[in-house]
Amino acid sequence: MRRILLTVLIALSFASGCAVNPVTGKQELQFVSTPQEIALGVQNFSPSRQMQGGDYLLDPALTDYIQQIGQRLAAVSDRPELPYEFALLNNSVPNAWALPGGKIAINRGLLLELGSEAELAAVLGHEIVHAAARHGAKSMERGMLLQGALLAVQLSARDNRYANFIVGGAQMGAMLLSQKYGRTAELESDYYGMRYMAEAGFDPEAAVDLQETFVRLSEGRPTDWLSGLFASHPPSQARVEKNRETASELGSRGDYGRERYQAAIAGILRNKGAYDRYDEAIEAANENRIDEALALVTEAARIEPRESKFHSLLGDIAAHRKDYRAAISHYDAAVARNPEYFQNYLGRGLTYEALNELGNAEEDLKRSIALLPTAPAHMALGSIAERSGRVDEAKQHYAMASQSQSETGQAASRELVRLDLPDNPGQYIQTRLQVDGQGQVGVAIGNTSPVSVRDVVILVGVTDPTGTQIQQTKEFRVSQAIGAGQQVTIGTGLGPVTEQAQLQRIRVQVQEARVAE
Repeated sequence: MRRILLTVLIALSFASGCAVNPVTGKQELQFVSTPQEIALGVQNFSPSRQMQGGDYLLDPALTDYIQQIGQRLAAVSDRPELPYEFALLNNSVPNAWALPGGKIAINRGLLLELGSEAELAAVLGHEIVHAAARHGAKSMERGMLLQGALLAVQLSARDNRYANFIVGGAQMGAMLLSQKYGRTAELESDYYGMRYMAEAGFDPEAAVDLQETFVRLSEGRPTDWLSGLFASHPPSQARVEKNRETASELGSRGDYGRERYQAAIAGILRNKGAYDRYDEAIEAANENRIDEALALVTEAARIEPRESKFHSLLGDIAAHRKDYRAAISHYDAAVARNPEYFQNYLGRGLTYEALNELGNAEEDLKRSIALLPTAPAHMALGSIAERSGRVDEAKQHYAMASQSQSETGQAASRELVRLDLPDNPGQYIQTRLQVDGQGQVGVAIGNTSPVSVRDVVILVGVTDPTGTQIQQTKEFRVSQAIGAGQQVTIGTGLGPVTEQAQLQRIRVQVQEARVAE
């Protein structure tokens, strides 16, 4: 992951220059060009939606409604030429976010906390400014995402059991989603977002109402609320007062659209009970209260049988109980209701693997990683490839899975070493020459792999004075196990060495090693 981000940042550094921010009019250094912004958004929008719960499909009219409000605001923004898209995500956490290039999403859970069309416009206008004012791009330019890449990604999709298993290129999207904007960026988005509201015919006073609601709701709310919208957009009384000043400055009074909004969200409001039970079922399952989880999600599916996530969780529970055929049936129902969500294929693929139906497993797992690459999918594909004799392919899958800091990622690292160590022992065994007080030369042999190794064979050679030809070679075998991160030192019998030039003539090569059983 760090290598991916370094490559991106190095590439961007060649396009640096001074430019005017299209929203604020301020001069600023820009390393990310407009085409690069757009490309980042396009490349990361789909996997970002997948990792945040997938698109909400049960009410296409509601999605259309959000897109209409969003495009109405985008048309009066300072960058109307950006390819804006607005998605509704199937996630109960109150949240909204923007990627560079105008890719914007709002969660089902946030819509239930809003009271009018104008408040929805306040949310979308705020996110449009984040994109138009290049706030995400500026985070990249300051290296904030690179710093964040060294930490485990914690996402706010509480109904996504694979949130911490994201690997590959999707990790860039995860970093963009997990960034926290500074106070200046938040105030800019409030101010210019309210201007967009007024120009689009919405009452900017709704942005004051929205912040007042958020401040009130943030007091005493559980952390799952704060992990959503408020983690990246923290509310405060200072923002309320600033919004009130802006509303007074703008003066105009536009439309609130309360009745239209309530009509638009009637479907998700009607099904709120089903999703509440589902969220409770996820919590129960995570705490291993399986019977309770089953009862809750069964009731959720009874209330709203069209929701694929309910059937997917029923599949998870059946698979946990090793009732694999029942699990496949539930996953089939989930896929039929949403054929574009990675988790449905991942669950079914892992269940097919447990049934040893490797062809079906491989097909589903590959479909899941095409939607969102995860460590469990790559781990399982590595195992299938290895059992099928495709060792190089297995190594590639294990290497991808090992990017995750999860237990699955750690297990994949061990499997990768087990396969790769015989062919590339020098990748995992490091050597360093040492000279003791009597001038005798030893070799410190360090194991950098995540597993214990043994039977390490090294060759120690001495070149001629020109350093071009090996004059003599000795082979040394270390039969004892060397633990992960540990080292042993052996004597070579060479010495005494009295000058650095003599030491530079000694060459060490790792020839063999194997994983300790």
